[in-house]
Amino acid sequence: MLVSLSDRSYQIEIGSATGDGSLGRAGVILSSLPQTVTHCVVLTDDNVQRLGYARTVAESLAQSGIDAAILIVAAGEQSKTIETANSLWTALVDEDVDRQSVLVAVGGGVIGDLGGFVASTFLRGIRFFQVPTTLLAQVDSSVGGKVGINLPSAKNSVGAFYQPVAVLIDTSTLATLDDDQFACGLGEVAKYAVSLDESLWRLLETDAAKVLAREPSTLGTIVNACCRIKADIVSRDERETTGLRALLNFGHTFAHAFETHSEYKVLHGQAVAVGSVLATRLAVRLGLVDNAMLERVIELHKSLRLPVKPSDLPQLPKWDAGTIIKLMSRDKKVENGRLKFVLPTSAGKCELTEVGDIDEVKRILEE
Repeated sequence: MLVSLSDRSYQIEIGSATGDGSLGRAGVILSSLPQTVTHCVVLTDDNVQRLGYARTVAESLAQSGIDAAILIVAAGEQSKTIETANSLWTALVDEDVDRQSVLVAVGGGVIGDLGGFVASTFLRGIRFFQVPTTLLAQVDSSVGGKVGINLPSAKNSVGAFYQPVAVLIDTSTLATLDDDQFACGLGEVAKYAVSLDESLWRLLETDAAKVLAREPSTLGTIVNACCRIKADIVSRDERETTGLRALLNFGHTFAHAFETHSEYKVLHGQAVAVGSVLATRLAVRLGLVDNAMLERVIELHKSLRLPVKPSDLPQLPKWDAGTIIKLMSRDKKVENGRLKFVLPTSAGKCELTEVGDIDEVKRILEE
């Protein structure tokens, strides 16, 4: 699958342990790049390291004649900081990384975002290769080149658009995810379905039991569908200049505020699930969709065992609407102090909408 971006185009390869997209193909993929690769640094977290995925990738690189060192950070959103980035820049110096080296990000969305940010800034930019191992990273964050770190008061507010040289997805890694991390990915999958692809929505409704059972062929179909949607949108609006790419942020304005308020203890995909329901409620209040649409959205999320209201997020501290709205004002879609939300207009379709009446948002939060 191609992400078409002129000289920054790259392939997304999707497979399983017995297919063409296995982790063991990392060396073959990097060896096939136009510029020779002889040195890599593999970045992972301590959870993924215990599962052996980074080691498998490093061994694949070695088999292709590519030297590879492994760097490990703590798992979780708390690692997406300038302090962690600084420690990694120093580590790259110690590993003699030069402009021909490649940083290989093996892990979930945090590793991809952090690794991409470090790669984009070290020596004014070295190549990086995405090897996502979580459902959330496979369907969303590994594709499109958004990289960055968090500030204590705002998520993903420091970063860049920096495309990988390739994305390698091995769906067999999904079997080892814990239930919370799997649910995180499903929150993003449901986002795609409700806002951008009704056929995916119908598949999820029909095969929810297979999804929850992590049936390999069903998960493969879902990952392919989400990657195709994102690859198409990114190819047409890489840097979010036309408003098209912003549509990928359905549910995220609410979600990022909840994550920030919880000091990133609320998991991203679960926050997105709640945010998607709240965005649909807002769309009902604005007359964009009807209550039947809202009920369908809620039922989809419940069928996937996803949270549908803020009180379903146990990691979310006590909050009030004013606090959440203030955090929303730091959202990247805000223009001239006015909040913008991605809202559904029908099943599988959405639009970026400016909401001038903040009281409507407050009512949604307080319902």
